[in-house]
Amino acid sequence: MDGSAERTLLITLTGRDRPGVTSRLFGTLAEFPLAVADVEQVVIRGRLVLGVLVSYTEGADIGRVWNAAERVANDLDMEIELSTGRNKRVPKRRGRLHVTVLGAPLMPAAMAGIAGRIAANAANIDRIERLAASPVTCIEMDVSGADPDALRAGLAAEAAEQQVDVAVQYGGLHRRAKRLIVMDVDSTLIQGEVIELLAEHAGCLDEVAKVTEAAMRGELDFEGSLRERVALLAGLDAAAIDDVRDKLQLAAGARTMVRTLKRLDYKFAIVSGGFTQVTDALVDDLGIDYSMANTLEIENGRLTGRVTPPVIDRAGKATALERFAREAGIPLSQTVAIGDGANDLDMLQAAGLGIAYNAKPVVRQAADTAVNVPYLDTILFLLGISREEVEAADADDPTT
Repeated sequence: MDGSAERTLLITLTGRDRPGVTSRLFGTLAEFPLAVADVEQVVIRGRLVLGVLVSYTEGADIGRVWNAAERVANDLDMEIELSTGRNKRVPKRRGRLHVTVLGAPLMPAAMAGIAGRIAANAANIDRIERLAASPVTCIEMDVSGADPDALRAGLAAEAAEQQVDVAVQYGGLHRRAKRLIVMDVDSTLIQGEVIELLAEHAGCLDEVAKVTEAAMRGELDFEGSLRERVALLAGLDAAAIDDVRDKLQLAAGARTMVRTLKRLDYKFAIVSGGFTQVTDALVDDLGIDYSMANTLEIENGRLTGRVTPPVIDRAGKATALERFAREAGIPLSQTVAIGDGANDLDMLQAAGLGIAYNAKPVVRQAADTAVNVPYLDTILFLLGISREEVEAADADDPTT
């Protein structure tokens, strides 16, 4: 075909989805001297919307194509819309971003506010796709033409107003390349804080909980607060550690998240201001690749009230991330860090993507994005993995 005078015909079919609609339309179009310029298809609740853009040279008998397409629609009992135009080869807008929206429930007002913020940034929504429907609704939009920092700031304000979570990430290879997940343990991978569970055995829960909360908010130096809390455990029978370890509960969705990412050949690591006496069991249970945590000192079957050096603190977590990435042969740009407290800040900022998970305000403000729903596997949606894909993989694996 001579492309010097190309025109286009846009064919849009709408109606009940069934096998063979796409092949039937293209089979008919194959009878004419046309070139496929673009195709998009979506199915919502069994209803199909199929758009096909074809190009043709000026002077072609497009009336015959028009009539043939209408016959296909009539045979399939579908609605059809046709429109012609010139083939303007408009390049895709630069600055493509993924905007991921999480809500439980996700209300129309939230989507209206988010779409309004995107429009206010002179950006365009190129594609919308649902990644999950239950227990959290997740909608992902491809957005082009926006300044990432300005859009992120605007959407963060809208998310707070609408009580939803919104993440903004660069699209393309930047997102697909992430291959190492490093996450905090206490109140992230597991429910609760191990040191508080031990303090309950030692009868000093209130004192320890107050110091823990202040440290997580960033009001106290982590190493100093850790030593202060561990000192309160001096004399506790080491058997209490076994009891705490046996009663630990993983965060909702934790096992699904780890299992799914391991299937995709991600490396998985945990780094904790907690204790190896607990994290080692998690490593064995979940098949975690790398781990680093503090170790409680034990003498004659009792806790001494000290930790063995060096202490894994805020800086230590970032160092661990860098070490794990180096050992895995993965650049920092391909890492994801997940945490909830102030001692996770350096790690979140060093990673390619830092996610604040049900985190303190100071952490949410500093991280790349925040997730505030109580399901750890929603992290998968930020990586472009849908609930349907997870469930399909589980169904195909007899060991799940």
